[in-house]
Amino acid sequence: MMMVVPSFFQLANKQQQRRLLSSSSLLLILPAAARALSTSSSSSSSNTIINHLLNRPKLNHSYYALRHGQSLANVAKIISSDPQISTVQHGLSDVGKGQATLAGEMFAKQYYTNNMEEGDVSSSKYKGVAIFSSDFTRARETASLFCQQLQHCKIPIYTNDIVLETKLRERYFGELNGGPDDQYQKVWDVDCTNPNHTEFDVESANSVLERTTGLVVELDELLSSSSSEEQQQQQTKWNVILVAHGDVLQIMQTGFLRHEDAARHRSLEHLETATIRGLPLL
Repeated sequence: MMMVVPSFFQLANKQQQRRLLSSSSLLLILPAAARALSTSSSSSSSNTIINHLLNRPKLNHSYYALRHGQSLANVAKIISSDPQISTVQHGLSDVGKGQATLAGEMFAKQYYTNNMEEGDVSSSKYKGVAIFSSDFTRARETASLFCQQLQHCKIPIYTNDIVLETKLRERYFGELNGGPDDQYQKVWDVDCTNPNHTEFDVESANSVLERTTGLVVELDELLSSSSSEEQQQQQTKWNVILVAHGDVLQIMQTGFLRHEDAARHRSLEHLETATIRGLPLL
């Protein structure tokens, strides 16, 4: 059963911007910015935090980015960023399902290797694995297949299931949504000089950086508070898997690298489908 942590989120487009308050339910989706709009005036303000990890001294848990497996949108070479469409369509292709399963198998082996203290299998360094996923179909299916492999290997899973988090949703690409994926470059070309831009009605890169790094801080505190006093004394921690989308994860990675903004996200090594990348806080 999935847990509920209510919070505020925004849903915005050209015509409207509404603030809604989520209510508790048995099926967890942690509310967040679905189509956050960023403006130059607000993002450039000296009082606005863009990267919540910039001055964070440390994180209590180990974080990993996992991009979704090959999706039907990838196969069709189209941009799929509208939550109304992408939460119900554009799931994994057969290739993507195989990629997600393999990623789970590989991480399970890595987990057992990393969890042994100096070769002692009885000494646990990690409490288990916490999997937080975008609720877009392609990410959700990836997270579920990944989780199944870990459960098959008897690895403890936080809440015994994946947790859906809308702050990990794909960056909204506005007018380009549904069009050919070679149009991404039009947005990226502007990102590097103005990470606050919303040309084509896209969500700004800095908006993605703010919502994802803010989420990491929230999760770090949530997972730490869920540990018992005895576990905290033993310094056990979670492996946290963040299942999302290429642009979102690379923008989030700039946060772990302590960049002040998201302007350089396309300079990072490209994150291929169903690839896991460690996210140490530098």
